[in-house]
Amino acid sequence: MRMFPEQTDTSGLLQTAYEQAIAHLGSQRGARPRDPKRSRDLLDTAMPVAGTPAAVTIARLVEAGTAGIQPTTDPTAFGYVFGGTLPVGIAADWLTTVWDQVAITHNASPVTAQAEMVCERWLVDLLGLPANTVMGLTSGCTSANLVGLAAGREAQLRRFGWDVNRDGMQDAPGVAVILSEQTHASVPRCLHLLGLSGQMHYARTDEEGRIDATHARQIARRQHGKGLIIIGQVGATDGGSIDPITQLSEIRDEYEGWLHLDAAFGMWAAASPELRPLVTGMEKADSWSTDGHKWLNCPYDCGMVFCAHPEVLAHAMAIGASYLDNTTSNVRHPMNYRMEVSQRARALPLWATLHHLGKTGVAQLIQQGCAAAQCIAQRLEAEPGIRILAPVRLNQVLIHVGSHTLTQHVAERLAAERVGWFTTTTWKGQPALRVSVSSWQTTVHTAEQVAEGFVRIFREAKEGNQNHG
Repeated sequence: MRMFPEQTDTSGLLQTAYEQAIAHLGSQRGARPRDPKRSRDLLDTAMPVAGTPAAVTIARLVEAGTAGIQPTTDPTAFGYVFGGTLPVGIAADWLTTVWDQVAITHNASPVTAQAEMVCERWLVDLLGLPANTVMGLTSGCTSANLVGLAAGREAQLRRFGWDVNRDGMQDAPGVAVILSEQTHASVPRCLHLLGLSGQMHYARTDEEGRIDATHARQIARRQHGKGLIIIGQVGATDGGSIDPITQLSEIRDEYEGWLHLDAAFGMWAAASPELRPLVTGMEKADSWSTDGHKWLNCPYDCGMVFCAHPEVLAHAMAIGASYLDNTTSNVRHPMNYRMEVSQRARALPLWATLHHLGKTGVAQLIQQGCAAAQCIAQRLEAEPGIRILAPVRLNQVLIHVGSHTLTQHVAERLAAERVGWFTTTTWKGQPALRVSVSSWQTTVHTAEQVAEGFVRIFREAKEGNQNHG
């Protein structure tokens, strides 16, 4: 068997992939995988000794995927903020795979470095960030948080004459970190990796899940004399709440600290003139993290870190080797703005998405998601027995239907009857279903249909409980 195919074989494989992709996009899928066991059985075999013809391998992969994929790109996939890739992003991502560019230095891939530089300029303007802000592309918000917080640690330790790259973290001056009770779970993970685990201080949150700025100030006062990093949220995981950014920036100023905003999806509200007031003060932060693969509907994966202090970020991410040409100052070297050295050319699908949508298109995409979330919330809140647990600020809806058992039952019925994919959570001690609207395909009409299906299933479940009782 020939292991390395001719170009004609490659064309046939790509034609098969194209046909399967079109079939997938046009198919009616349920709200959960069809047959995960079948998928596992197809994949989990002994590794072939002599290899397998490429066409046979792809056919097997298609069968496994058809059985085991979670339909995350469907317009009713509300379980997480997963987004749903725009067609232009799919096409650009295919080309990115074929071109197989590596985003290291400018000379390794001029087109990738140039696209990243343009995306940085477009996004800094679109999101209203300080003009000197720089951007790095990452795998997602977790690694973007890590980079932004590493820059914050760098800046704070510098105040005491401490150079992390030279001196390490043992015996380093203290850096207090203030975060909220509703902070995303990825943030403490980043702080663990940065050696700041023992210096985390959790501030209370209000009824919407926003950080209590008064409590945060009290913590900062008690930690006076140390460095200070404050972490705010722009779009909390469950309720979508937005922290009081201006108040947090005032605490930062008073104690010469660093303000980092975890804005995985909420940051995109700044792209809409209609929604921008919700994120007033966002431009006052020192660093920001967000995702392109969520609400912007870029292909996975595409995270972004922004930093208003280029020199600090450069020192925090410093890397050098004789074989790397990453110090030339008149061109962009993508590796200087993130942790990874080698990386897929994420800037190409991002550029295509932004170029296709334009400023107006991005704003409309975000506004459409918010309108759909509001539609679901308003219809469900009108139903006796259903409560919306937090004000709907962006694209997140928290729905309370009763006990944990009833909540889980409703979620399962919604999936089984293809109404939608919902996940469950606990919000301030109460069981809830989560709605995360983030796909370009989710319209207000979609939301109306989902809400009607939800109400029907809720009524049936409630009636079944009463009859059982």
